[in-house]
Amino acid sequence: MEPHTYSIKLDWNNNRNGVLHAQDLNEKLTVATPPPFPKGEAGTWSPEHLFTAAVSSCLMTTFLAIAENSKLEFSLFSCDANGILDKVDGKYKMSAVVLNPVLHILHEKDMERAQRILEKAEAACLITNSVNTVVTLKPTVLVSA
Repeated sequence: MEPHTYSIKLDWNNNRNGVLHAQDLNEKLTVATPPPFPKGEAGTWSPEHLFTAAVSSCLMTTFLAIAENSKLEFSLFSCDANGILDKVDGKYKMSAVVLNPVLHILHEKDMERAQRILEKAEAACLITNSVNTVVTLKPTVLVSA
């Protein structure tokens, strides 16, 4: 596979926020310094939110590809994620991301296979493999009624 490029443009707006643009996307996204920092803005996406979202959404898209190839039947996938910002060696760092995916499968016989597919997705996630943050997977697999 050839390398892929994802280009964005960030324009400072005012105070501590800016607007993200991508040529291939119609929507713009306002980003800002989060509230724990001086002049942080509540209610606006922050780089820390985007980082956590990148890890979580990569897990989902990787899972969807592997589940489709494995012909796993499921009715729901959702994932709560918590990104941990901490001071490490005197520098702020996203030190961990905890992923809590919930998967509803259609057949109880697929329980172990579903767990393996989730684990395989986490291991194959290109965002997780691109960062040095500790990523922890804590899946819940349920049989849909």
